[in-house]
Amino acid sequence: MSSSSGSSLGATQPVHFVPMYQKHTKIYARSVRGLYARLRWLIVALTQSVFLGLPWLQWNGRQAVWFDLESPRFYVFGLVLQPQDLIFLAALLVIAALALFFFTAVAGRLWCGYSCPQTVYSEIYQWIELKTEGDRHQRIKRDGMPWSAGKLGRKGAKHALWIAAALAAGFTLVGYFVPIRELGPHLAEVGIVSWPAFWMLFYAAMLYGNAGWMREQICIYMCPYARIQSTLIDGDSLVIAYDSARGDPRGARPRRTDPAAVGLGSCTDCTMCVQVCPAGIDIRNGLQNECIGCAACIDACDDVMRKMDYPTGLIRYATSNGVAQGLGRGEMLRRVLRPRVLAYGALLTAAGAAFAVGLATRSPVHMDVIRDRGVMARIGEDGQVLNLYRVQLTNRTERAAHYRLGVDGLPGLFVEGQPDVAMAPGEAKSMIVTLAIPPMSAQVMQPGVQAVVLTLTEPSHSEPTLREKTTFLVPR
Repeated sequence: MSSSSGSSLGATQPVHFVPMYQKHTKIYARSVRGLYARLRWLIVALTQSVFLGLPWLQWNGRQAVWFDLESPRFYVFGLVLQPQDLIFLAALLVIAALALFFFTAVAGRLWCGYSCPQTVYSEIYQWIELKTEGDRHQRIKRDGMPWSAGKLGRKGAKHALWIAAALAAGFTLVGYFVPIRELGPHLAEVGIVSWPAFWMLFYAAMLYGNAGWMREQICIYMCPYARIQSTLIDGDSLVIAYDSARGDPRGARPRRTDPAAVGLGSCTDCTMCVQVCPAGIDIRNGLQNECIGCAACIDACDDVMRKMDYPTGLIRYATSNGVAQGLGRGEMLRRVLRPRVLAYGALLTAAGAAFAVGLATRSPVHMDVIRDRGVMARIGEDGQVLNLYRVQLTNRTERAAHYRLGVDGLPGLFVEGQPDVAMAPGEAKSMIVTLAIPPMSAQVMQPGVQAVVLTLTEPSHSEPTLREKTTFLVPR
């Protein structure tokens, strides 16, 4: 027995390797038609028309929307933004985040399903795939066949069109930073040995990989939004839901068969909702992180319901509470106005209003005032008290401007020398400014630091265009 035990203990045990990552299974999404498919394509057309067409528009002899990183200045039609205006970019990011929170709390992943660039370009790439390789069953069949001239031709045409679409998008994106009317001749002259060419090819390669090859993997594994959506929605958020009370038990049956007569629910178990899903999930198993809310399953299911002569809406936009409690559309919509939605809406409105007011009241000129630290104060030959300042002026407009530099705050205080300033469009000018107080005024003042205000006034205006606080030192 001991010999047997020793033999069994000394025997070599087989080693099993357990994979920690699931192998990716290619998804063959079926084409679908319907209300939401038309809505998605309408948004694709709208977003791409704006993206592709905007850099070609002209405004005041320049590109209407141009992010000039060399100056640096950002031109958005008549608005000229400079580095000191980065507060507006921060405000836009806050507004975008609040809008995402608000719309997610109301109706789930609307951004992902309709407007996200990943979704938009995946739609375009899938359409190219449909036209070159056929629909789902044709692609599955072709991928299982050995290589042939026909297969190589169709796949070659698909990838050529994918690359062309990616290069067009890359060219357009770079055209927002390099004048797009000059970009083509520049690339023709220098080829790919330039930074504009590098970024165009880089963006095109990213788009080709993301929309052509990775697709749903970007949404499932790389996008953080899929992970945080569960914290933004609740039981009263409108999401894509399957009505299991009406649909189950599932099963096939002849067309126009009364479900109750055969002991089945409305779901025919045709799996069309799974076949059209770009993420490859089964919505009948409940809402999942992978669902991007594109509503393709709704279009597919409604089409089957119409063919079966059943009411549509087995899969529909609804709330979890609404489906569980059998609430009507009106009852679900009334629950939309709940505390979290009102809070997000109030914050979004406040941020949007602050952004609009900030842009509307933005001064056409910017002024920075820095005291000369080397000479705090000095006495002039005639007894005047002098303080030196470095003043940086930036014309934020595309027109020539004239200003008169003045000062308020102390009796008798004035700007020594020539206070008139002429500025070219968009010019940034640095100048040394001397503020002076006559001897008699200085003698009656308390020594120390006094608050003063530098002003810029246009000749045709009585009120200053801009005020900037600084200090004036009266020596002991």
